[in-house]
Amino acid sequence: MNLASIPSPSTGVIELGPIPLRGYAFCIIIGVFVAVWIGNKRWVARGGKAGTVADIAVWAVPFGLVGGRLYHVITDYQLYFSDGQNWVDAFKIWEGGLGIWGAIALGAVGAWIGCRRRGIPLPAWADALAPGIAIAQAIGRWGNWFNQELYGKPTDLPWALEISEGPNRVAGTYHPTFLYESLWCIGVALLVIWADRRFKLGHGRAFALYVAAYCAGRGWIEYMRVDEAHHVLGLRLNVWTAIIVFALAVAYIVISAKLRPGREEIVEPEKDDAEAAKDAEKKDGAEAADADGDPLKKDGSDPLKKQDAAPEAADKS
Repeated sequence: MNLASIPSPSTGVIELGPIPLRGYAFCIIIGVFVAVWIGNKRWVARGGKAGTVADIAVWAVPFGLVGGRLYHVITDYQLYFSDGQNWVDAFKIWEGGLGIWGAIALGAVGAWIGCRRRGIPLPAWADALAPGIAIAQAIGRWGNWFNQELYGKPTDLPWALEISEGPNRVAGTYHPTFLYESLWCIGVALLVIWADRRFKLGHGRAFALYVAAYCAGRGWIEYMRVDEAHHVLGLRLNVWTAIIVFALAVAYIVISAKLRPGREEIVEPEKDDAEAAKDAEKKDGAEAADADGDPLKKDGSDPLKKQDAAPEAADKS
């Protein structure tokens, strides 16, 4: 019997009348707001405009949620499409199940759309948001605590996580892998902030550092988990994903540093295309009004004075 352990909540849902308040959803929402707040401060410090990060996040977040859910459903399809399972459960995102790999991949597509509309380089925006994403993951992992899911192997350590009897789980004390990953993500955020200040990372290298550092931790944490997962050559699928993505992120850092050293001097134009078009339209309209309604022409001359001067010139001749 453990003298100390981390208790799990008896329920992950609080019923507020007809409205269910789910701990998992709250963690995701809070994480998104914190990520945008941190990203906005870093973006402004880089010379960008306040509010730009939030505007692009409007595109990135929905894409990320869809991507995260798709990755989970595809890689754990047996939970929804095997015999005895209800495929409708694949849409119940509030019950847990978001794959960070799919969330980042498809979220990047949404961010690219938002950046393109604003005339902003995606790598610079990603660099500003990188530590915030790590903090958002740290907060989001507590959603697994509310749902009593994604824990590790049995243990009697003082910080063991208490798991109660339930569907697809056996009561006992287990490694709190959600806590390990949450703490690791906080460390990743601090590492990216420090490295960015120390080495002036740019052109997506701060984001690549976040990806590499996260994968390094996710690999060993994933290896500790006991939930059902597909295996390839004896390793869980997510371990292989972490290894491959880590290698790609490190390669990007090395190659990018050679091709585009330094950091972007300008991350956001003074005016985006829409604003520039409106200003040009207003300017053209004002010039047209002056030409039609004002006797003074664009060259500043007065046609009436020219008419008066004509006879005088004739008399002198």
